[in-house]
Amino acid sequence: MRGSVPREAAFQEEFMEFLIRTLKEHQLYGGKIGIDLLDVTLLELLQKEDLTLVDGQDIMLDARRIKSADEIALLEGAASMVDAAYSAVVSNLRAGIRENELVAIVNDLLYRLGSDQVEAVNVVSGPRCSPHPHYFTDRIIRPDETVFLDIMHSYNGYRTCYYRTFQVGRASQSLRDAYKQCYDWLYASIEQVKPGNTTADIASTWPTAESLGFESEAAAFGLQFGHGIGMSIWEKPVISRRFSLDTPMVLQEGMVFALETYCAAADGSGAARIEEEIVVTADGHKIITRYPCDELICVRA
Repeated sequence: MRGSVPREAAFQEEFMEFLIRTLKEHQLYGGKIGIDLLDVTLLELLQKEDLTLVDGQDIMLDARRIKSADEIALLEGAASMVDAAYSAVVSNLRAGIRENELVAIVNDLLYRLGSDQVEAVNVVSGPRCSPHPHYFTDRIIRPDETVFLDIMHSYNGYRTCYYRTFQVGRASQSLRDAYKQCYDWLYASIEQVKPGNTTADIASTWPTAESLGFESEAAAFGLQFGHGIGMSIWEKPVISRRFSLDTPMVLQEGMVFALETYCAAADGSGAARIEEEIVVTADGHKIITRYPCDELICVRA
């Protein structure tokens, strides 16, 4: 319980007694113990025993890299709910609505459709679009402003991470150019998704940090990005110019990951953020996020 129980209650010691007894009953004492998440006190108690501690999180992420047909069906189901949520966003998006009101609309629809948990709905508008934050506020959206959203929820345990960008009223040419560039970067990387290619092939299609005005790939980390998706929104493979060019991972049939790109308008009028979820198939790839993004969707102010 993250340290909230008084240390004097000795919960950790009680658990250790149970663990050691159970390991000995199954002739496993002295073997390896895979660790996922635990508190420092329990870690210290484990280290006092004759146990070899190993990284259980990495083992589980390796086991979950390839999705079964059932898992892919659940991921598609989760994505279909977000498709519907974006239809609701476009129906309600207008000048005068607040970011948090859009969050409420999305939450309501997702739970009505059967979501287990809406983890986050990031709504970012107007001058908040650049630099890129990852949260919503009670800001009122005004005419001729950009709005982008990232919707993360779970359906039967399987997640989404799914950005779309919209415009309330008129879009400047600079914003339209940024949107097209964002889209082109994204789809150039998607074209590299097929068995046998690597995460380096994907990352190499994205712009360098320096070309975007950042001093390093660490500073630009997360702007042009990919991450495995399944029972978590952080699974293997993770894709970034920061490390994928030097330590590539081979793409395999059954992998599912999200690719996302970002481009700020040169005149400061907004920014574009687009994301697709992709399944690696035997002969290439399949995109399972279906809300249209081939052009900037503008709604009346």
